[in-house]
Amino acid sequence: MIYWIVLAFIWFFSLSTRALIHSDEGRYASIAMEMLQSGDWITPRLNGILYFEKPALQYWAGAASFALFGFNEFAARFWPGLTGFLTIVVVWLSTKKLWGATVGHLAALAVAGSAWIIGNSHFLTLDMGTTFFLTLSLCSFILAQDDATTPTHQRGLMWLCWAAMAGATLSKGLIGILIPGMTLILYSLINWHWAPWRRMHWLSGLTLFFALTAPWFYLVAERNPGFNHFFFIHEHFERFLTTEHRRAGPIWYFVPYLILGFLPWTTLLGQVCREGWKTTGESFRTRRFLLIWCVFIFAFFSKSGSKLPSYILPMFPALGILLALVLEKIPSASLKKHLLLPILAWVLVLCAYPFVGRFASVHTPLPILQHLALYLVIAGVVFLVCAALAWRALKNNRKITAVMLLVMATLLAVTLGGAGHDSYGQLKSSKWIVQDIAPYLQADTQVFSVRTYDQTFPYYLRRQVTLVDYVDEFEFGENAEPGRWIPTLADFVPHWNAAKSAVAMMDMTTYETLKQQNVPMKIIYQDVRRMVVAKP
Repeated sequence: MIYWIVLAFIWFFSLSTRALIHSDEGRYASIAMEMLQSGDWITPRLNGILYFEKPALQYWAGAASFALFGFNEFAARFWPGLTGFLTIVVVWLSTKKLWGATVGHLAALAVAGSAWIIGNSHFLTLDMGTTFFLTLSLCSFILAQDDATTPTHQRGLMWLCWAAMAGATLSKGLIGILIPGMTLILYSLINWHWAPWRRMHWLSGLTLFFALTAPWFYLVAERNPGFNHFFFIHEHFERFLTTEHRRAGPIWYFVPYLILGFLPWTTLLGQVCREGWKTTGESFRTRRFLLIWCVFIFAFFSKSGSKLPSYILPMFPALGILLALVLEKIPSASLKKHLLLPILAWVLVLCAYPFVGRFASVHTPLPILQHLALYLVIAGVVFLVCAALAWRALKNNRKITAVMLLVMATLLAVTLGGAGHDSYGQLKSSKWIVQDIAPYLQADTQVFSVRTYDQTFPYYLRRQVTLVDYVDEFEFGENAEPGRWIPTLADFVPHWNAAKSAVAMMDMTTYETLKQQNVPMKIIYQDVRRMVVAKP
């Protein structure tokens, strides 16, 4: 118990150790902030502009977090941090119910110690919240199919499964039903086992699902013409089938993220797959269902025309459950050799420290990289010390102690690495910019973002900025409400000249262009990537 209290303290404390960075963290913090400030809980807006790329559940959670804890980094990241920890709890409870206390404990440790789970629980995106709801749907489903589950409990678990799919749908869209649905279809076809379809409680389950999801979709579509086409067609089918979102990648794009993200357990993946394919005589082949879940997620997003590293996150809790079944059986002596890859990975990090200067550039100065590299060295030392203790524990046949040490080692190493990243994060955050330009900001000061947009700028300003000659993901909202932005640089100049008080963020190229037009500007902040000017 003390171990888990310490782990939970580190887990939640580390949410506040870094400034929010561009682009995801600033984007989702800003939307939640504006939702709380405006009181409009139906229509999401990013920097005051209609934004329908994702549903509203995480925005509601973020706004509630800001209302409880104030505007700070802890509050901004609280939802992914909380749902990441709850994912561990769900895995523990369900695995304990299916295979006993030891496997349940090992499954919780396997998930808590996976680098990708830790990283995404401490970074503000939608994927950890989505993963929690998908994991809850997965675990409630496999519990409902267990032979020992009574009909009454089965019905309750399936209602929980439908509610969790609704949560996933409200978090990130149609994958909330696509991933569970396709996994069930593939499982039934591969095993020619159709009995689970008779236990779905279709009528009451679908009623619950639509009762939870339909109100928001109906209200947002009623208030915003064009929502349905943009959200369902553009953001789902076109995102998957085309490369319009400029996030394409090769078919093996997710392989390195799986290898690194499953550390320190990566070399056990082969045994995890063999365990997943195994059958033990039960009517519902739970292990195989978990494996199909993982393979489908990996294959589906590998085929997609839009790829981001965190898309495969929902497969990691299922991998952790299968890993626990492997860890229960594997001899301590055999487990020792699987420590070699994570040890080697951190040794390479230590060896790379003297060469950090090779990665420096005009836009990424050496002192910032050295600061990050120093923290990575400390993280590596901490991991290697814990790994040495784990090795000793395995030598003494204390396998669970060794696993606990590895989990703590990974959590501490990722946490330290994240803390060190804050120096590099200064180049991708407006936190310090806003502090520096505060004397130039009054209640009536107009703030512009010219031909560039730092997602964290409105969040740290606690107010919107006027976009100038910048489209990107704002295309739908700018077309729907053209009065909320300035389309061209030529249109911007009269606004700037007429303003009583104004500041603007831009890059050096834009600054030089405006300077040649004799636009009055005074530089009040500048770094290697951005600058802010004020009207004299």
